[in-house]
Amino acid sequence: MEKSVIFAGFGGQGVLFAGQLLAYAAAEEGLYVTWIPSYGPEMRGGTANCTVVVGDEPIGSPLVRNPDIVVAMNLPSADKYEPLVRRGGLLVLNGSLVKRPVQRHDIDVIVIPANDIAESLGSVKLANVVMLGALIGATGLLPLSAIARALAEHLPERHRHLLAANEEALRQGADFAMRMWPEVVAAVSV
Repeated sequence: MEKSVIFAGFGGQGVLFAGQLLAYAAAEEGLYVTWIPSYGPEMRGGTANCTVVVGDEPIGSPLVRNPDIVVAMNLPSADKYEPLVRRGGLLVLNGSLVKRPVQRHDIDVIVIPANDIAESLGSVKLANVVMLGALIGATGLLPLSAIARALAEHLPERHRHLLAANEEALRQGADFAMRMWPEVVAAVSV
């Protein structure tokens, strides 16, 4: 098994951290993993993305042209990466910011109002973890508990007071994907 995931959005949306959490959790589950960040020179508001490859055998290349899964936090990311998702792959969209219909019919799609869910939990900055939860809930790539452990171990000290809110964001994202998109979950589960 080898799965490639691209997390993409604006700088400041936490896409690199979401990818790191997936990578940490995969490594702690005994899987092989690579994580490659890419971001523009801006501190906030520029582009940011990262590629995570998870496998049960050594990974031949961390570079991915057509990812199995794309998590798009905003419209420019959806526009850029939707065409690149491999046929039969999964596109997870932040429906709070991506209002257009998906153009492709050969991929599975989950649209989750991540910003809205995050705001209901107290901070829009939790949207990245909501999206990660949706990815995990839809695919079963890793146990949700593994992501929660990685979150507890790697959340920066300055954000420790937000651990419970992050754990709830993770759970709500997973629950939303499983409840609202059961046909996609059945189709894409690892």
